[in-house]
Amino acid sequence: MSLEELYRYLRWRMDPDDERAVMRFWRIVKAFEVLKEKNLLPTNPRVLDICAGTGIAGVAMAKATNAKALTVLDARREDLKKVEKWVEIADLDLKPEVIVGDAREVSKLVGEHDIALLWGLTMPHFDAFDAVKLFINVALTLSEDGVFLLEEADRVYGIFYQVGYKDMLVETKTEEYALISVHEGYDPIRGVFKRTYYKLPGFEKVTEQEHRLWDIASQLALGSIFFREHRLISKMEHGVTGVSNIIYLKNPRKKIAKELEEG
Repeated sequence: MSLEELYRYLRWRMDPDDERAVMRFWRIVKAFEVLKEKNLLPTNPRVLDICAGTGIAGVAMAKATNAKALTVLDARREDLKKVEKWVEIADLDLKPEVIVGDAREVSKLVGEHDIALLWGLTMPHFDAFDAVKLFINVALTLSEDGVFLLEEADRVYGIFYQVGYKDMLVETKTEEYALISVHEGYDPIRGVFKRTYYKLPGFEKVTEQEHRLWDIASQLALGSIFFREHRLISKMEHGVTGVSNIIYLKNPRKKIAKELEEG
C-alpha cells in the first residue's frame, strides 16, 4: 500500500515549510562539510539523492560540495515537487533533475553520478533481496571513484536490545491525531516484519507496510561486496547533532555488479 499515505501522517522532518526541517537541513549540510574537510567527497560532484523525499539531503550535499548537477529520485511525486524550495533555501543556482521511479532500478533511470545518497534511515524499506538490487544499481550508476553514503542506525541493537520489539507502537502523536502501528507477522525468507498503521481516534486504517530492521554490520558487509572501500563514520566521529551514523562506501566494483545484474 501507499508510502505517500504513511508519510502523510508520520510527518518526517523534510518539508521546507517546517522550521524544524530547515534546522535539520543545515545540520545535514554541516555533516557533509565535515566529510568534505576530511577529503572524503569528490569536488564539484554530480549528486544523486535516492529515496529523496523532498530532496532535503541531496540539496544539502549540493550546497556543501558546490555540486555541478543534482538528481532527486523517489516513488512519491508530491514530495519531489518541494525540491525547488530547498534549492531556494540553500541559495543555489541549480536546476535539479526530478525523477519518479524505483530505487532498485536507478541505473536504468539516470546517468553517471559521483555521489549517491540514501539518507534519513531509509533501509527498512528494502528487504534482504531488494537491498542487493539497490546496491547493484548504485554501483553501476556511480563513477569509478564514486561515493555512496547512507545515514543509518543499528536496529538490532537499538530496537531488539535497548527498547524491545513492540507489538503495538505509537509512531507519531500530534494535537489532532496519533498514528500507531500493529505487528501483523514476519516473513523469514525476505526478513521483513509486517505492520499495519492506524490513525486515532477512530482506528482508521492508513496502510500496511513491511520493514527490514537492518543492523550496521549487515549493511557494511553488503557494501563490501560492491565497493572496494567501506567504513562507518559514527555520530561521535562526525559530531553533528541530529545526524545519525554514516555508512561510507567508495570505488564501486562495477564488474561484480554487472555480472550479478545480468544473472
